[in-house]
Amino acid sequence: MTIQQLNKELGNIDLYLLDQILKANIPPTVRVLDAGCGEGRNLIYFLNNGYNVHGIDQNPDAIRMLQFIAGSNYPDQPKGNFIEGQIHDMPYPDQCFDLVISSAVLHFSPDTATFWAGVKEMTRVLRPGGMLFIRMTAIMGLEDVISPQGEQHALPDGSVRFLITESIIEQLQNDYNYSPIEATKSVLVDRKRCMTTLVLRKNQIEL
Repeated sequence: MTIQQLNKELGNIDLYLLDQILKANIPPTVRVLDAGCGEGRNLIYFLNNGYNVHGIDQNPDAIRMLQFIAGSNYPDQPKGNFIEGQIHDMPYPDQCFDLVISSAVLHFSPDTATFWAGVKEMTRVLRPGGMLFIRMTAIMGLEDVISPQGEQHALPDGSVRFLITESIIEQLQNDYNYSPIEATKSVLVDRKRCMTTLVLRKNQIEL
C-alpha cells in the first residue's frame, strides 16, 4: 500500500484513536460522534468502513467542508449527520452514541466551567458501556515552565490552553462514573507541551 492509499483509507486520524481501532475496541456496529470534528480528519476511516458517523463543530466552514466530503464520497452518509454547534450544548438524545471522540478540543475551553460542561454533555449522549476518547493538552511535566492566564495557561510553545491535570482525570472518572479501558498516556514534547490521551468506558450503573 502506498502512502497515498494509506492516507485515503485513514485520513489524518489521531494515532491513539487508530490504536483503539487496531486493538478491535471499535467494532463497525458502533455509532460514532466526533465532538469537535473540524473537517473530519478523525472520521475518514469510519466513513470508509460503513460506520454510523456523526460530527459537530462550532466552525461553519469546517462543517460545510465535511458535508461536501460526505456528499461527494459517501452517499450513504446523510450530510445532515454533520452539524454546526457547541459541544457543551448538543442536540442529540440521551445515550445515543457508542463512541464519543474529543481530540484536541477540550483544551480550547476558556475556563473550568466550560470544560466540565463539555464533559457533562458528552457523557449525556454516550450510552452506558460506551467509549469516551479524549486527547488534549496536559500539565504533566510542565509545572515549572507554564504561566497562568485566567483559568488557562501559556505554554512554552507559544499556545494558551486549558490543561488537564491528574486531579481532573480522577474527578472525571469518579464524578462521571468512568473506568479506564487502558492506562492514561501522556507525551511530553521537548518540555514545550504535553498531550494526554484518555480512553474511558462509561460504567453501566449510573451514579
